[in-house]
Amino acid sequence: MQFPVDQIQNMIYEIRGQRVMLDSDLATLYGVETKYLNKQVKRNFERFPDDFMFQLTGEEYDSLRFQFGTSKDGKGGKGGRRYQPLVFTENGVAMLSGILNSKQAVQVNIAIMRTFTKLRSFLAMENSVEGRVDKLEQGAHKLFKIVFERLDDIDEKISPKLSPNRRKIGISND
Repeated sequence: MQFPVDQIQNMIYEIRGQRVMLDSDLATLYGVETKYLNKQVKRNFERFPDDFMFQLTGEEYDSLRFQFGTSKDGKGGKGGRRYQPLVFTENGVAMLSGILNSKQAVQVNIAIMRTFTKLRSFLAMENSVEGRVDKLEQGAHKLFKIVFERLDDIDEKISPKLSPNRRKIGISND
């Protein structure tokens, strides 16, 4: 079973400076209900320290929900979730494969790990390019500074020296 990397990439959010996935997105990928996934996590809570999983605050969830524009659950219910969702870091997702022991869970987990790895390599490449651009920018600033200093020197040498007693031409502001 293959999962498109771009589909999984769209399910990865940056929250509190960490790349995370929502419990509901993971449940969809694993082919289980969110309630079942969360029940399994609660049964194995000791496997999920804060750097593997955390619960969103109301403000974080509202901000995230605003991004993808949902409010109702789409099943004719009262709409929305009754609690703030759990989010899982890359390590938390890896730990999920141990508690959701199915062929689909293993395949999904492999696809998710590949996606996280790909995102990390993109980030490293972006940082490298950013560093190069910064160096080019610094070099350009130094070069322009030298050019303008030389132009100022040339201007001083070429400009005619005005005698202090000479009257200036132009309209008087008196």
